[in-house]
Amino acid sequence: MVGESVASYSNVLLMFGFAVVAIAPALLISRMISPENKKRPNPVKTLPMECGQVPSGAGRTHFMMQYYAYVLMFVIFDVMAIFLYAWGSTILNMERTATLPIIAFLGIMFAAMAFALYQSKRREIW
Repeated sequence: MVGESVASYSNVLLMFGFAVVAIAPALLISRMISPENKKRPNPVKTLPMECGQVPSGAGRTHFMMQYYAYVLMFVIFDVMAIFLYAWGSTILNMERTATLPIIAFLGIMFAAMAFALYQSKRREIW
């Protein structure tokens, strides 16, 4: 029992070990070659910078809402890609009736995209 449950996690532990082995040298090498001087820190490096310039004015600004529809469409396609990848990777092992839920899902996603396109035409709501 215990051996079977540990064996099921062996791939995860192997990937974790590989990540540690791959990342640890990169972090150590970057620490060794960094030009950081801990005895006399440069005061310019501790300033908050904005593209090489000292920031001026308030930190909060008004964002343009004209790109809201495009952001909404990006999120819709992102979620759709995640679910379609999971569905597409197992489609050969599924029954034919398993395509009905994905068709319904795609219908909902395309309806959301149509709504986002409709909202992008309504400039007065911005």
